[in-house]
Amino acid sequence: MPAYLDHASTTPLHPAARQALLVALDEGWADPARLYREGRRARMLLDAARESVASDLGARPDEISFTSSGTAAASAALLGTAAARRRAGDVVVVSAVEHSSVLHAAAHHEQAGGRVVQVGVDAFGRVDPAAFTAPPGTAVASLQHANHEVGVLQPVAEVAERLHAAGVPLHTDAAVTVGHIPVDLRALGADLLTASAHKFGGPAGVGLLAVRTGTRWRSPGPTDEREGGRVPGFPDVPSIVATAAALAARGSELDAEGPRLAALGAELRGRLPTLIDGVELLGDPSPAGSVRHICAFSCLYVAGEALLDGLDRAGIAVSSGSSCTSDALTPSHVLVAMGALTHGNLRVSFGRDSTRADVDALLAVLPGVVREVRARFGAADLDPTL
Repeated sequence: MPAYLDHASTTPLHPAARQALLVALDEGWADPARLYREGRRARMLLDAARESVASDLGARPDEISFTSSGTAAASAALLGTAAARRRAGDVVVVSAVEHSSVLHAAAHHEQAGGRVVQVGVDAFGRVDPAAFTAPPGTAVASLQHANHEVGVLQPVAEVAERLHAAGVPLHTDAAVTVGHIPVDLRALGADLLTASAHKFGGPAGVGLLAVRTGTRWRSPGPTDEREGGRVPGFPDVPSIVATAAALAARGSELDAEGPRLAALGAELRGRLPTLIDGVELLGDPSPAGSVRHICAFSCLYVAGEALLDGLDRAGIAVSSGSSCTSDALTPSHVLVAMGALTHGNLRVSFGRDSTRADVDALLAVLPGVVREVRARFGAADLDPTL
């Protein structure tokens, strides 16, 4: 296709992950819990993958577990900590712009009789650390490392310090940042961290769950002997090995890729207002305020779904709203919380294969699509400044 620009939803399998997967399919197919030769070989591969991921995330190997998805990891992190700290209270604190996996877990906690407190954000989508407080009876709090729709980075370390002073653990959803910027669990100060392999070039179906030593956690569901009692079921060793390979390879690419993707994002942001009237750029425009691979904006007087359709017909793949709720009819909860325009929203996200040609392909098509949609709905002559 002319331009795939939805890498924040999922990105192609990294070549290093593909190679590791093919080898592990032959070498790591057996049950790693068995003591015969094939089982021992699979266990060695699993242990090596765990050590590699732990090293890349600044964690200990025994703090890392592999789940079936990033969503499963986030649910386990939040609900497991709430279950273990039931005596401390029944309050779960989340930001208003968390990924739906975290908000759904919080809603499940509330439906089971717990309480949920949401913390608002500013116009960039960022929380105020001073406002991210833990009321009496708080069991756990969750604050994403970066937002999945607009890319803004959150003050996780400062919030963690404040929460720890009150004796409250913090979970951070790092699905947007792991494999895209350096992430160190202890430097962040978070007690739990989750991520998703397919976001950084690993295979789909693998989530990362890090639970720091000393953090009270109890499985919210049935357990068995797998993954230290945190994740039941047979581990997908080949996919886990491929995940570790992808994460390690991404770490070696970040120094070169970061500035390159930042330049693509800056060019897109700079050219959009000159080509299309009525464009609202979303998130923090400062280089240090957001991740480099996400650029979000809204176009006045158009629907995001109509823009997606027009771009898709031209072979351009982007997303509108959240990567997990783009097929829903409800407005983006992130944009609502920011007080931003919820219609005509597009998210462009770059990956390791993205080039300036992708930006050129998008901008060659998008102005015409916007004009076509506005004309279709009688908005072509409206003054976007009104």
